[in-house]
Amino acid sequence: MGILNTTPDSFSDGGNSYINNRLSIDAALRRAEQMLADGARIIDVGGESTRPGAAPVSEQEELDRVVPVVEALVANLDALVSVDTSTSSVIRESASKGAGLINDVRALLRPGAMEAAAASQLPVCLMHMQGQPQNMQFKPDYGDVVDEVKAFLLERVEACFHAGIAREQIILDPGFGFGKTLAHNLALLQRLPELGALGYPVLVGMSRKSMIAQLLNRPVDGRLPGSLALAMLAAERGAAIIRVHDVAATIDVLNVLAAVTE
Repeated sequence: MGILNTTPDSFSDGGNSYINNRLSIDAALRRAEQMLADGARIIDVGGESTRPGAAPVSEQEELDRVVPVVEALVANLDALVSVDTSTSSVIRESASKGAGLINDVRALLRPGAMEAAAASQLPVCLMHMQGQPQNMQFKPDYGDVVDEVKAFLLERVEACFHAGIAREQIILDPGFGFGKTLAHNLALLQRLPELGALGYPVLVGMSRKSMIAQLLNRPVDGRLPGSLALAMLAAERGAAIIRVHDVAATIDVLNVLAAVTE
């Protein structure tokens, strides 16, 4: 899964789809086209920064950032387009333009999101987050982070069932970096097979995140080696989808892993 943020302030690639401070559909298309050429199977479009401390985005602003890009990607590229959103109107409008997956960091908890996702009949990815982006990294606390993440995700799976979303339409994401310390993140990675044992595909997103800075003391643009190591470890532990900024390098790593484990 290649990351295509249409935000000016995301922690790593914020502003990459902007020219002269305006969202450029052409720039977004070029970025997505390159990721597909590099081997991405899914393009994940997000219009709301969820980095630690990020300010909320209005519903209209998110619609303006996401829907035209989804429409252009579907019309011009042979790609499965995922929408990284928690907002019901963005879910509805993106689905109407041909999006193929709803990827929600709030696990369809915002008002109307569950109903919009069920009506779309699209697969959904449910992620765990303790708190909200504005406060999630202020002293995250768990008894057993893995057990609590599993329990939350299973509760949201049950809510999906009640809303009419089928089992085979559900993907789970433990939410690395979303209300977790480094120790929490490492525990989740070490015990990732426990999440896979729940019976749903697992998506992971650790690309360029601050856990790498905490481990290696690297700035955002120096985190590729750490990101690749985490991608390989996640794949070895059963992750079905790896969400990344650096598609070509990650594909190389996963191809080497596949050759060794065949």
